[in-house]
Amino acid sequence: MGNTAHTVTGGDDQRWPCSWSDQEHYYPRREIVRILLSLPSSHDPEQRQYVTASPYWSSTAQVPLLMWSSKSLPPLASPLAGHITSMEELAAYLTPAFGSGPHTVLLFLQDKLSKDDFTLFGGVFGNKQESAFRNLEAALQSSSSSMTFPALEWTGESAIPSLLQEKLGASPLLVDADTLSHLSLNTSVSNLLLINLPYCSGSLKSCKEVLSDNDEVMGKVLSFLKAKDVSYTAIYTGLQPSQVISRSSLLNQQVGRTLLQAPGAVVRPPIIYNMSGAPCIMLWAQSLLISLPSSSEWIDLAAESPSLSRSMCNSTNSMLVLNFVNYTLSFAMSQRFYPVSARNWFTLDSVQLQVHQTGQTGSFIGSRGIYAPAEYSFRCQSVSSFRDALLIPSNQNTTQWRLNFIDFQIQGFGLSNSTNFSYASDCAGFFTAGIWMGLITSLLMLLIFVYGLHMIMQLNTMDRFDDPKGPSISVPQSE
Repeated sequence: MGNTAHTVTGGDDQRWPCSWSDQEHYYPRREIVRILLSLPSSHDPEQRQYVTASPYWSSTAQVPLLMWSSKSLPPLASPLAGHITSMEELAAYLTPAFGSGPHTVLLFLQDKLSKDDFTLFGGVFGNKQESAFRNLEAALQSSSSSMTFPALEWTGESAIPSLLQEKLGASPLLVDADTLSHLSLNTSVSNLLLINLPYCSGSLKSCKEVLSDNDEVMGKVLSFLKAKDVSYTAIYTGLQPSQVISRSSLLNQQVGRTLLQAPGAVVRPPIIYNMSGAPCIMLWAQSLLISLPSSSEWIDLAAESPSLSRSMCNSTNSMLVLNFVNYTLSFAMSQRFYPVSARNWFTLDSVQLQVHQTGQTGSFIGSRGIYAPAEYSFRCQSVSSFRDALLIPSNQNTTQWRLNFIDFQIQGFGLSNSTNFSYASDCAGFFTAGIWMGLITSLLMLLIFVYGLHMIMQLNTMDRFDDPKGPSISVPQSE
């Protein structure tokens, strides 16, 4: 079938075949999402266009563009499913649309916009009362003509304003719904009115609330122009796409319904110090939190990228020095042979924190709780100096300093020219306090049960009974 995508309409239970790269896939019609149901390109119901979400997306960044006018727009053949409209094709379409006479163009430019925004918040599954684009849908339905570009190639934030400025020969005028009533429009010349709309990124409101507010703004602007009896052409698009989905990332995935989930957090690579081209020291921590005596605020040094100058390592000693902008954090390690265990062990002898501005230095001893076999790495969920402390202040002046390393792992020896940590020796012992409490409690209850069972087994039943007609039974004390 080639590389052309085809769609076949039919009943609700029919399937629409779509083909990419000579492979044919079938999807139920109800799964081909219609964005803003039945957006008409004209008043002819036979020429209605439907914005569809294709099962495979191109890796090219794209934004949707909706265009409607109180005048007639030039006709345009419906694009094939999956087609991405280039800026050259849009420019060729706008040339006859703005070819003669003055035009008043409204450009509703949202910070971010993608087809998924219409899918999620457009009420496309019949729930029109829940749609966040009521005014937009009403404007499209009531306009003389409208045009929809489901996937417009995104080449930059200023591409569409620059194109409209070129076609109209007018500079964009930034307005908003509140000050539009004080604006005096000269309809004898072309006007390009730019209305910026926010997006939900970084907003305290939900995306649906933000898009609903934007829809209200569009409704106010259009109502003002209708009240002034001004002919206009409106365009709604995005400054940049809100979502970019790579086609190549979907080709190897199984087709079907899946649960939406947030993308996993990006994991930073470990800090590696190389000596003679081979890795010598490795450190990784989710957070390197420090708190100085003069402030109770926590500072996370893991968010910065340090330099490793003054670091060193050899067969018996290692020193990892992390030089940040305002601080220097150093880890001193050593290894030695212990005859009792007949193996080499390494210890984190000290951790030092130096403040560049004041020249103060805080030193902590870690050899009491941070140790592991020399060929292993050491890992602990929390290495702190104040709660279940593994880092002990070396002097009285350091007691006000606080360190807290979250998900901490370090190895100073035995990397064997590898960029992966060796087997980790965890700081949590096998028998924790909870395990000991459970074992002791279970043992105590078991002893009580055994004692009670033993006492029950010692009970003896009577083998002699008193006869009221005969003499009383006399039981000697010896029995």
